[in-house]
Amino acid sequence: MVLRSKEARAAVARLKRIVDKYKEEQPEKKRDWRTYEQQHYARLKSCFTELSSMIKKAARSIKIVKTEKRGNEPKLNLDQKINLLLLKQLCIKSNRNMAGMMVLFTCLTSIDISYKTVERLYSDPLVQMALYNLHILILKKKGIKDIDCAGDGTGYTLLIKEHYASYAQKLKDKAKENDPKEKKKIKCVYSFAIIDIKSRMYIAYGTSLKSEQEAFFEAIKMLQDIDVEIKSMRLDRYFSAEYYVNLLLEQVGDMKFFIVPKINITNIGLGEWGKMVARFVDDTKLFLKDYFQRNQSESGFSEDKKRTGWKIFQKRADRIDTANAAIYAWHNLFWYGD
Repeated sequence: MVLRSKEARAAVARLKRIVDKYKEEQPEKKRDWRTYEQQHYARLKSCFTELSSMIKKAARSIKIVKTEKRGNEPKLNLDQKINLLLLKQLCIKSNRNMAGMMVLFTCLTSIDISYKTVERLYSDPLVQMALYNLHILILKKKGIKDIDCAGDGTGYTLLIKEHYASYAQKLKDKAKENDPKEKKKIKCVYSFAIIDIKSRMYIAYGTSLKSEQEAFFEAIKMLQDIDVEIKSMRLDRYFSAEYYVNLLLEQVGDMKFFIVPKINITNIGLGEWGKMVARFVDDTKLFLKDYFQRNQSESGFSEDKKRTGWKIFQKRADRIDTANAAIYAWHNLFWYGD
């Protein structure tokens, strides 16, 4: 039997009633804050126990070929650079403030650096490679292989006075007014991450100064280089189109999809997209049970911003990418020992 777009739109129209009924049947569970705090500190302890050895392994896998000597010897070795960058991100400090804090530890570390040294860490190719190695190392040690995933986007403001959520809403309002000047102002960075639902570890991520879609494409590029098999993928309605399904199938591999169709869906087809829409129409409640596991992405972003802040202090695109990688490194380190 051929599924018609009319049937799909009717199923989408029933969504609110289905979700409301589910909420009545499944009352929200209250969080046990005492248990939550105990788990948080246990993860924190485990994280710092493993951090030093993991950084050393990530740094040692990089082979540095020395050429003729130019300039002064760096004050920090690669291990120290990665440690400093990660601690800065965790402390939510500006370059100047972090450099000032290092003065407090001079008596213990004998390291005296300027705020420019801190900023240059974000564009240091060795640091960037080491962060990538750290990401791969964590996934391998955690045993991430065959996984069910969710993907979602968020944003970080580049200005203290701007909050991402309010800024994103302004962009939507201005887009309706067709104001091109407002669109060109870069006040936030878009970030997209793909998370493993079971372990809550980030698998791949990407950033963009232009759009969430571009950040999504960057995350897919990274996903191609990660040695994991994706069994299923959940995306929000922004990516509810056959184009994105086909893109993932072509560039990543076979997987099952859980994406809620848009209310005005017209094209169904006979491929993977059509099969997904058919499953949605046949048993919407069962489909939503799988789809809503993507709330792991939203809770992950909330957790990250509480830990490392909602602002990125860097302005250059390459340095923003490094800051984003540091944020996700902390996320994975915190969940590594769980």
